[in-house]
Amino acid sequence: MSSLTDIEKMKLEKIFQSSSGPGYILDFSDRTFQKFILTGTEKDVYEKQYEYMGSSKANRLRAFWDIETDSVVGKLTSKMLEYWKTKKLLNEETITHHEQNLFDECFGIAGRLLEKVSAESVTENEFIKKEFKDVSLNKINLDTGIVRVLEQRLVEIRKCLSVKSPLAVIFLCGSTLEGILLGVVSNKPKDFNMANASPKDKDGKVRPFQDWSLSNFIDTSCELHILGEDVKKFSHALREFRNYIHPYEQMASRFDPDQHTAEICWKVLQAAISQLSK
Repeated sequence: MSSLTDIEKMKLEKIFQSSSGPGYILDFSDRTFQKFILTGTEKDVYEKQYEYMGSSKANRLRAFWDIETDSVVGKLTSKMLEYWKTKKLLNEETITHHEQNLFDECFGIAGRLLEKVSAESVTENEFIKKEFKDVSLNKINLDTGIVRVLEQRLVEIRKCLSVKSPLAVIFLCGSTLEGILLGVVSNKPKDFNMANASPKDKDGKVRPFQDWSLSNFIDTSCELHILGEDVKKFSHALREFRNYIHPYEQMASRFDPDQHTAEICWKVLQAAISQLSK
């Protein structure tokens, strides 16, 4: 099952819809649609399993999105976007500003799906070996006052790493990342409130930002493509970090951090800052 969100599906349906009417996809006939997907993914979209939403090409594509993995859906989406643009150029059709913006967003969706697969295959040791040269808060649109506080924490994290104090590193990395993301969220409240991953109360209302956990910030940032899947995958080392400030919580959970855990946390923070800076 792919991780396409409802909003992403709406965008893909919009760019792939045909002027022939509902149920049609681009200029494909049943035969060419089947062949295109079979060639690109080795999947036969006319098999029975893809008919549960209906037998039209659009419904088969929707079922394909639901059934197949991120890797397969990302690959097909990329090929369909290439087909869409090639047909425009060959037919000498003008690509409007709106169409180009939609194409760019859909291309980003395909990239996210493929990036997620790539991130899932990365091991902890490979992640730790990554180099992030641009670990600066200057390019992130944060309040000047909080930037000074956060920069002091970055200095302290490096000191704690050098003297091998993993618990201190974890606490500092977690609180620093949460502070950075709260600043980012505060600048884009509408986008984050509309994200599927935003935490809801029992009535289905989005919780105030001050009640969000670090995991909530990371999940919504990844959904909005502000952070990459590599950060999401390795953020487990930072989850619930506040609980372990209390010795009895640490004892109950048998949390025994080492330098390896500290290095992962530091890389998560570095990766997040680098991605947010872009």
